[in-house]
This record gives sequence, structure tokens and C-alpha cells, in this order.
Amino acid sequence: MAFVSTNTSVSSVMLKVLFALLPATAIYQLYFGPAILVSIVLASLTAIGAEAAMLRLRKLPIKPFLLDGSALVTAWLLALSMPPFAPWWLIVIATLFAIVVAKHLYGGLGNNLFNPAMVGYAVMLISFPAHMTQWPVVDTLAHAHLSLGDTLRFIFGGELPAGMKLDALTLATPLDTLRTQLLMGRPIGDIAALPVFGHVGGKGGELIALAYLAGGAYLLQQRIITWHIPAALLGSLALLSFGFHAYDAARYAAPWFHLATGGALLGAFFIATDPVTGATTPKGKLIFGAAIGALIYLIRTWGGYPDGVAFAVLIMNMCVPLIDAYTQPRVFGHARKKNKP
Repeated sequence: MAFVSTNTSVSSVMLKVLFALLPATAIYQLYFGPAILVSIVLASLTAIGAEAAMLRLRKLPIKPFLLDGSALVTAWLLALSMPPFAPWWLIVIATLFAIVVAKHLYGGLGNNLFNPAMVGYAVMLISFPAHMTQWPVVDTLAHAHLSLGDTLRFIFGGELPAGMKLDALTLATPLDTLRTQLLMGRPIGDIAALPVFGHVGGKGGELIALAYLAGGAYLLQQRIITWHIPAALLGSLALLSFGFHAYDAARYAAPWFHLATGGALLGAFFIATDPVTGATTPKGKLIFGAAIGALIYLIRTWGGYPDGVAFAVLIMNMCVPLIDAYTQPRVFGHARKKNKP
């Protein structure tokens, strides 16, 4: 009986993933205002509409595929990855690209080579870099707070309340701030004193990272994911950042900063663990996760973008067939092949 597994439906798995994202979403809204909720609703409605339209075009039954929850998970992950104060059309285009191109044009759920949410994010980052930098200021740092009505008017009409400027609502992310300040020759000790930083990462982002960690622990407890990819990704990222930090602490951030900042924990537990686009063998998952962690650090430190989660995941998605082909475990009951002399 130890080898008999229960039949888990796609819809129940997706529902648990959405549940695991709730704590981070709540803290995000608490610290950064209601814009994130607007983004999630907008992305969800777009994803459901695009999913239904593509299913109809492909002459597939709409109801069972629409109710499996995969489109909603893509929408939530995309909304949590993108700046919530970006204009409405940005999240709509990103979601359409994720569902239509990255998912359905590759054959739909189970056939897509690349993680749809990360495809949508990467395309927007390359195509509209200015809009992808409108990250919200923590409410305690902002000069003014936008109500839900003000947020809707700004996202859909670009209008701010009288006397309020965009600089009062948005700023560079902690990773972007760190990169800019380092290029100016400032040591990390001085940079860490800036108000955008908290104890170990970005102010507000630290608690969001803890919420992603809690959600990831829930997915592990429910056996929705295995430990291999998160452990390998975070371990690789921590090991590299620790080595460079030990070499020169004034130029390279500590490992806890890299783990608690940006999309590291979101990527480790919710994105890289996608069962369709990630590695499937135990050894392959370790290689896949470790490579993503290394790429994240390389892109963050020397690449052209402050955070490298999306590009690291997409690069390794291309390597999954090769990784799985060379890491197949020995078939139960078969002798291990001996290396030829």
C-alpha cells in the first residue's frame, strides 16, 4: 500500500495554491494599499475570459477546463509579480499573453514549455520597462494614502488626487535601490540605512516574504509540492550570496537580504515548482532549483535587471527536457547499468 497514491484533481491542487497565496496577498494589501487587489481582480477576469475564448476556438469543453483553476493561479501569480500601480492595460496584456500565447498556443495545460505567468511578466518588463517600475511605497513612508476610489481612478484613468504626485506613491524596489546606490560607490552599510529597507530586506516586503514561506510550508504539508526545488533554489541563492558577502561585505548583500527581498520565496515555492514546466525527477528537481537560484544571483548582481526570478525560471524551463532525460531514476526491480570500460 505504500506505493498507492490518492487521485488528486487539478482543481483541488489549484485551490490549495490559491489558499496558500492568501496570507501574502493580505499583507501586501495591508502594507501597500488596495492596488494589489485591483490587479488580482483585473488579471483574474482577463484570464477567465481569455481561457474561455481559447477553449471555444480550440473546440474544447469550456466548463471543466475553466473550473480547474489553472487560469486563476496564473492570474494571481502574475498580479503578485507586477507593479500594482501599473496602468490597467499592462496587466490585461500580460495576462492575455500568458494565457493565449504561453499556455494555449503550446497546447494548453500540461503541454506548455514555459511558465505562463513568468512569460507575461518578462514580455511586459522588456516591452514597457518604465511602467514596470511603478512599485508602491509602504503606506508608512508615503506622503499620502490612496483610497480604493483614488486607486481605481489612477489605474484606469491615470488621475491622481489634486496636489499629489506619482513620486509620493512609487519608488524603486529595494533591489533596484541597492543596485543604483552601489553603482554610485556607496557601501552596503550606508545603503541599508535608507528608509526603504527594513531589518533584513525591503520594508513591508519582509513580512510578505514570510507569508510566502508560510504558504510554501502549507503546500509542502499538503504534498502539493516536494522539498527539492525550493530547498535547492534557496540553498543555491544563499550559498552564492554568502560567499560573495564574506569576500566583500561592503559590495555584496548578505544572504538573508537576497532571500527576503524580491521574488525569491514566491519563485521558490509557487513558480519554479510548477509541475508542468519544472523538472520531474528527484535529482532533476535539485539541479533545476539550484540552477535557478544561481541565475537569480548572477542576474541580480551583474545582470541588467534588479531581480532575475522570471528570467532564471524561463531559462531553466528550456533545460527541463534535457535535465529529465539524464536524471531518470533506476526502474524498480531493474539492476543499475554498469559503466562501460
